Amino acid sequence: MQKSTPPIAWVILMGLALTWGSSFILMKQALHTFSGIQIASFRLLAAGAFFVPILLTQVNNLPTAKQWFWGFVCGMVGSFIPAYLFSFAVMHMNSSLVGILNAFTPLFVLIIGFLFFKQKMTSRQVIGLALGLIGCILITLSGNKGAITFNYYSLLVILATVLYGINPHLLKTYLSDLKPFILTGITFVTVAPLAAAFLFQTDFVHRFQEANAGWSFAAAVTLGLVGSGIAMIFYNQLLQLTGPVFVSSVTYLMPIIAVAWGVIDHEQIQAQHFVGMAIILFGVYLVNSTPKIKSV
Repeated sequence: MQKSTPPIAWVILMGLALTWGSSFILMKQALHTFSGIQIASFRLLAAGAFFVPILLTQVNNLPTAKQWFWGFVCGMVGSFIPAYLFSFAVMHMNSSLVGILNAFTPLFVLIIGFLFFKQKMTSRQVIGLALGLIGCILITLSGNKGAITFNYYSLLVILATVLYGINPHLLKTYLSDLKPFILTGITFVTVAPLAAAFLFQTDFVHRFQEANAGWSFAAAVTLGLVGSGIAMIFYNQLLQLTGPVFVSSVTYLMPIIAVAWGVIDHEQIQAQHFVGMAIILFGVYLVNSTPKIKSV
């Protein structure tokens, strides 16, 4: 019998959805001045800098060499590589479409868990995931006046969701005994130097001379401190409370937040958006409800 999900897990899930669903409007603001590569670098560096003093206060509880290694691997798989994949994609695609494509993550979490981590997949979960993806596709179609605008950069987003699908299984398998803030800290601190190397290959200093540079920089840093740093602490805590499938469901709720920001930003919102949201929420319910049918 599957354990019921504690109420605090749902609170954290909604908070993560609000935070990460808002990341696309922040990315759009940051793109007014900086390139996608620069935004990704700022984001990773801000998150890394946030965790350095935290780790320094935990010198007696720092991870083992093996845990540092897996922290670096998880940092690359779950943060570094996806950040740059998204940065390339968002320079050539609508940011809301990128956010919606991100909802492929739960599908890959289930598939990878089933194939490589001995995780069972129930018929109800398959149906829930299918409904969630249908809802996301419906939102995508509505957002593009009945047609999906596909280009090769969308494959970068799909690759990022594959990596996101791998990451929670690695965290659960190799780093689950670490406290969430230490776990999160080592994943960002270990990849921050690489982000700095990427950043200093660009013209970011020159771009700071532009009129709106301060606002764009603040948006990028907020992405790192809140969207990557603080949010990832709660993400890892949620992972330890529940599991990879429940945690990945946050990507179903993110498009709803993105659409809400669209309303605030005076974008045209159609009735199909709200139908898609309802389908997504029902899919989340099926994925995370107690299974009563035979596993496949």
